[in-house]
Order: sequence, then C-alpha cells, then structure tokens
Amino acid sequence: MTQDDYRRALESATREYEELGAKRNAIDKRLAELGQTIGTLSRLLGYTPTVPLGLTDAVRMIMRGGVPMTPVEVRDRLHAIGFDVAKYANDLAAVHTILKRLNGSGELRFVPRAPGKHQYTLNRPCTPVVLGPDILRYMRENRHEQEAASATDDDPPPPSRPATRPRRAR
Repeated sequence: MTQDDYRRALESATREYEELGAKRNAIDKRLAELGQTIGTLSRLLGYTPTVPLGLTDAVRMIMRGGVPMTPVEVRDRLHAIGFDVAKYANDLAAVHTILKRLNGSGELRFVPRAPGKHQYTLNRPCTPVVLGPDILRYMRENRHEQEAASATDDDPPPPSRPATRPRRAR
C-alpha cells in the first residue's frame, strides 16, 4: 500500500468514527428523553415502578439529555418525572452530592458560571477532527514535512552544533 492509500484509509476511518459518535450522542439524548417521558407518564397513570430507580441513576438519566443544568434544575426535573425525593431530608443537598460525585468520577463536567449558577453537563468523549483539504495541502507543500516523510536511516545526520565554551565561575 502507498502513503496515499494509508491517508485515504485514515480519512475514511476518522469520518466513520465521527459519524458513529454523532449517532451515539443522538441515541443517548433520545434515550434520556424517553426515560423522562416514561417516568412522567407512569406517574400520571399512578403506576409504581417494579424496579425502583436510585437517585444516582435518575440524575444520570436526566443529564444524558446533554443540556448543562444547575443542581436546582436537576432537582426540579426529578420532581417533574415523578422521582420520590421525600425520603431525603434535604433533596437539593442530595442532588449536589450526586452531581459532585459524578463530576469526580468523570461522568459529568463542572461548568463554572456566576456564583450560585454553576452547571454540570455530560462529559462526552472527544471526537477527532478530520483534517480539511486546506490543512492537508499545506502539510503536503511544506518542505520540512516532505523532508521528514522521505527520511531514511541511510540519510546523513544533520550537521552538529559547534562546541560552546564553558562558562566561567563567578
């Protein structure tokens, strides 16, 4: 295979990776929306869940929507989907604790805002960016890049620096 074949394969793999990442984000967002809809409709119909949802899982479900939220907004969303927070002496403190723990584990990311208005958002994995044609053209035309790409072990080493005089002690 030639270098051009490798570049095309890399561009193709990177493009597919980005597309799959976008699809995964869309699926995660839709799952979060459906989970909240199911919770709300179940509450409206008076159904009780057969498998109780813990506070941490409920917060994860809410945060999967991908929208940065304050702890107060998370608590309000828990109320909206019918999550029973009555067992907690201070529901907002419990939400703060869960958000801080999820932030510490890397699942969420802290977004600083004005005092008392900080938010958390889902910590999504980085998506590689495909190099555009203008950057690729620059890289191909760059003389140093061409020299480095064509270097072999047989090439002579670069000229060494002239020896420097040792500094005198003061």
